[in-house]
Amino acid sequence: MASDTPLSVPFDGPAVMRLLPARPRLLALGEPTHGEDALLDVRNELFRYLVEHEGHRTIALETDCLRGLVVDDHVTSGAGTLDEVMENGFSHGWGDFAANRELVRWMRAHNEGRPASERLRFAGFDGPLEITAAAAPRQALTALHGYLAARVDAYLLPCTAETLDRLLGPDDRWTEPAAMMDPARSVGRSAEAGELRLLADDLVALLDERTPHLIAESSPGEWDRACLYGRTATGLLRYHSWMADDSPARLTRLVGLRDRMMADNLLALAARGPVFVHGHNTHLQREKSGMRFGGTPLEWWGAGALVNARLGEEYAFVATALGTIRHQGVGAPPPDTVEGLLYALPEDRAAVDTSRLAATLTDARPEPRESPWFGYAPLDPAHLPTMDALVFVRDVVR
Repeated sequence: MASDTPLSVPFDGPAVMRLLPARPRLLALGEPTHGEDALLDVRNELFRYLVEHEGHRTIALETDCLRGLVVDDHVTSGAGTLDEVMENGFSHGWGDFAANRELVRWMRAHNEGRPASERLRFAGFDGPLEITAAAAPRQALTALHGYLAARVDAYLLPCTAETLDRLLGPDDRWTEPAAMMDPARSVGRSAEAGELRLLADDLVALLDERTPHLIAESSPGEWDRACLYGRTATGLLRYHSWMADDSPARLTRLVGLRDRMMADNLLALAARGPVFVHGHNTHLQREKSGMRFGGTPLEWWGAGALVNARLGEEYAFVATALGTIRHQGVGAPPPDTVEGLLYALPEDRAAVDTSRLAATLTDARPEPRESPWFGYAPLDPAHLPTMDALVFVRDVVR
């Protein structure tokens, strides 16, 4: 950046893009907390700009990748009503937020009457994982098996649909909430789960081996969806296996596996073309991620770090920082923090040059801002050099 580049300018799409060193294949916008429409409105505004001026066609959100197919079917073809999609197409309660509803409505309206090649696409990039439970692998496994069974000779399949159903058993065996804290309550290392992992691996291998035939017999889009089922099935079975582990590595492996599933989904999406990604800063940053869970400190490489290792300059990370969320007890930031310095800027919503900001803070050595509640993660000043840009929102108000 030139020396006369301002530290910040009012937020809009062009301002953010001017701060990036290049046009990335995967542009990630992080947020420091979930569930605030003010931050989601910033995301929506940037996505509209990317669609209208930068040629983007895909947005990926931190929500269940399988449920996200419901949203994608709606925005691309009109399947289902908007109410049904908001209820069934999102995990973590994200369907309740007005800004998410507006995003889906706008995408559907934008796609109306356009050819398939120009339609916007929606994707969830998280696994089918809630905070206290993991989904049964039934949907992913049976969908993958069904796709293959309709297109390859039966003798090539490693098992029948009936065998899968028998090994899976009731779904509530897999979704037992107590298993998150008690490995003994998990089914993940039962004999049936072990056999399912081998079968899932064989099904994914068959999908890869028959790629030319399968794409010709279906379509690139259907094959791509089958690959998603395969990634999700193997990822879920691996996750359940570690839920049943009682070693000190258990929690670290679980958070790492979740982000590995996220990264695999993002890399698959990036192979189709430019993608705009929105999720928590912790998942999308280039640096190692960390948190405390039940008093245990955890560190792992997040999805952004994993994707960055593969894509290099084709990955860009724009973090979001905020001043106040008064309804959550987050008041004005102390002046000796990054957020405190940004709070003194003239803009209510700003695009910030992180290289200038890091240079400004060289002598000040600001302290990390303390979080008054678990759902909010302030910026770590040490991470500023690894951000391509920063968006600052002064006040989040409901």
